[in-house]
Amino acid sequence: MEPKVNYVLVGSFVTLLGAGILVGILWLGKSDYRGSYDRYVAYMKESVAGLSIDSTVKYRGVDVGRVKDIALRPDNPEEVLLTLDIIRGTPIKTDTIAVLETQGLTGLATINLTGGSREASSLQALEGQAYPVLKTGPSLFFRLDEAVSRLLSEEGLAQLLVDLDAAAIGAAKILDDENRTLLKRTIKDLSDVAQTIAAHKTQIEQSLNGAARSADNLVKLTASLNTEVPTLLAGINKSVTALGTATDELARTSKTVGTVVNEARPELQQFTRRTLPEVGVLVTELRQLTSSLTRVARELEREPSSLVFGRKTPPRGPGE
Repeated sequence: MEPKVNYVLVGSFVTLLGAGILVGILWLGKSDYRGSYDRYVAYMKESVAGLSIDSTVKYRGVDVGRVKDIALRPDNPEEVLLTLDIIRGTPIKTDTIAVLETQGLTGLATINLTGGSREASSLQALEGQAYPVLKTGPSLFFRLDEAVSRLLSEEGLAQLLVDLDAAAIGAAKILDDENRTLLKRTIKDLSDVAQTIAAHKTQIEQSLNGAARSADNLVKLTASLNTEVPTLLAGINKSVTALGTATDELARTSKTVGTVVNEARPELQQFTRRTLPEVGVLVTELRQLTSSLTRVARELEREPSSLVFGRKTPPRGPGE
């Protein structure tokens, strides 16, 4: 008896397996069917040796896409048409530039996108263009090749020879006999200066050491001043405060004395009118008394006995 086979189940399994394999192939190949890329084109005026399909496209060193196709431009065979698939959402601006870069000694090339300022607008396809066109710039090797080519051309060599001849003539004018003599003299002077410095090396070292010690002393003095000045300023502030207090006290005392003088002014006036004349008479009498006592003291010194016996009678003169 033949077994029953469910052909619908087998067919469904085969269909799902084939779809899964197709999806895996498309995913591994980064196919456009995923719908995550935007397409751009660029026209290169230099050789794209080392660049191949599926080469990396970088934006400031970050992988953002791949090269979809490489071909000569149909209407201008001096340019290479590059078709680039770049991840959707990459900020491709109107001032973004595509540059060919070679990776070290391997010779493999990539496309590096540079530029793209924040103020610039997004790059869009113009009328008649299938895809937006990226600006391109010369690579480093292209610039070097052009510079060497210009230098090695007939005109470049001629100009180089002219420049070298002019430089030689200028050097000859500069290094004439007089300038050579001056140069020799200058070298000799420099040699003399070096010898003088070498001869006074010890003195120079001593001077430098003295300067270093002076700097150290200055640092110490500064540190000492930083320590003592606050204390000194505090003492000065206290003295100023005390002086202010004394000034206030003196002002109050002067005011009190003024008040006392004003209150005693009538008595002072009366003293001046009545008492001062009497005091003047008294002083006069005291002066007379002092004079008398002085004479008595002198008499006693001269004749102490006169205090007991009285003054001697002076001798009579002739005829008395």
